[in-house]
Amino acid sequence: MTNQELMQRDIQHIWHPCTQMKDHETLPIIPIKSAKGIWLYDFDGRKYLDAISSWWVNLFGHSNPYINSKIIEQTKNLEHTLLAGFTHLPAVELAQKLVDITPQGLEKVFFADNGSSAIEVALKMSYHTHKNQGEERSLFLSLSNSYHGETLGALSVGDVALYKSTYRPLLIHNIQTPVPKDKSLEATNEALFALENILKKRGREVSALIIEPLVQGAGGMHMYGAEYIKGAYKLIKEYGIHLIADEIMTGFGRTGTMFACEQANITPDFMTLSKGLTGGYLPLSVVMTKNKIYEAFYCDYGEYKAFLHSHSYTGNPLACSTALATLELFEQEETLKNNKNKSQKIAKNLKKFLNLSNVKSIRQTGMIGAVEMIDYPSSERKGLEVYKYGLENSVLIRPLGNVIYFMPPYIINDDEIDMMMEVAYNGIANIMN
Repeated sequence: MTNQELMQRDIQHIWHPCTQMKDHETLPIIPIKSAKGIWLYDFDGRKYLDAISSWWVNLFGHSNPYINSKIIEQTKNLEHTLLAGFTHLPAVELAQKLVDITPQGLEKVFFADNGSSAIEVALKMSYHTHKNQGEERSLFLSLSNSYHGETLGALSVGDVALYKSTYRPLLIHNIQTPVPKDKSLEATNEALFALENILKKRGREVSALIIEPLVQGAGGMHMYGAEYIKGAYKLIKEYGIHLIADEIMTGFGRTGTMFACEQANITPDFMTLSKGLTGGYLPLSVVMTKNKIYEAFYCDYGEYKAFLHSHSYTGNPLACSTALATLELFEQEETLKNNKNKSQKIAKNLKKFLNLSNVKSIRQTGMIGAVEMIDYPSSERKGLEVYKYGLENSVLIRPLGNVIYFMPPYIINDDEIDMMMEVAYNGIANIMN
């Protein structure tokens, strides 16, 4: 079978995500036959370095032998059972492991099956907690430029203009507070001042503040400092507001620490985790929370305080086993320590992008690097040109508008980092000609 044959069959039936399907009249869909390590292989024998970890999920490479073995082992015993009134060893062990490695005070684990679902759980759980405590707080607060997923609740607390304008009549009540413009103390204080003013006016209406700690992923890899998180946490606690830390993208080592919140030295009321949780293998998400949240729902049946949320595949044993294997690899391979060296390699490569006249800025947090090109009009689709150049030169880059970013699997080596970033550099330089 060839790429062309499979692409034609695909177009007949599949509606792809985040895609204007008319683009594929001229832009080929790439059918992937297999993958190993950081490389994807198509049906025509070409390979592509996965510079974006297949949408930010893959940590230890495709077809990782250790994770493979743990999945195979689990299939011999239990593939799935309900988690209502039942349990199983992988779910119990994973919950215990997550409690051990997340910030102190997060002691309860609620399983869901993808990132958006975890956000829905956290929003509902926050609102319901206040309700059980006799308060009606139906308003949520989030940062400008934020993204938290694409189900209706998750869209409501995001700040993507296209989504908001399209689905506004369907969304829940939400207001935004400005995200810091950058990592500087001046930007931090400016954003905290704006937050304080909002809280003075509407703080008693707000159920929770939700943030992407340190890095706003879909918002162009915008980055801000940990001091803002510290300051915001202190301010919202004066109004009894929960903090939801959306670590779906930033969790599991991406920002240099296991969780981004660690850099602010705070424990959120809720922490949502997904993506890298299973090393890119299977859908799974969790909401970590505190005992005091859990206790707000603990009652006799007739009081109707129980939390109302479920998924058929909640706590799936295969996914939980995969997550456990992924977390074991962190320990076996000293991942966070090794990532520091790789982050330095990325930082060194980033500097040369400033030599290009069509590059406005560079930024980095841990294993996330970003190059922002000048403000090309969206109609020119310069990012798409860089994407095409990358594919022609064996690197999968998927820009966010005019932002080219790097978020490779942790197993990438120095030579592969050089290749990944050289192709991106040449791709950006190419569109100047």
